[in-house]
Amino acid sequence: MYLGKIIGNIWATKKYSAINGYKMMLLQPLDANQNNYGEPIIAIDTIGAGPGETVFYITASEAVIPLDVDFAPVDASIVGIVDSINIENY
Repeated sequence: MYLGKIIGNIWATKKYSAINGYKMMLLQPLDANQNNYGEPIIAIDTIGAGPGETVFYITASEAVIPLDVDFAPVDASIVGIVDSINIENY
């Protein structure tokens, strides 16, 4: 799992049928210190997250697991909303 922040919505009038009913979100990957890490990606929202929220997401072939289909052309899925982060000094 990876950490990211939702920075926007993506609207599509036509999508692959397996992802109809799911929102597409623009997600900025974050590092452990919540700094931007790399370029934004598109992720399928499986939990009802919204812009400005910090989330967990998964990538690769595992990104299809939270969907209610066997196959979909999905590279990233949002699977959790972060309530808080506490980093201990070590």
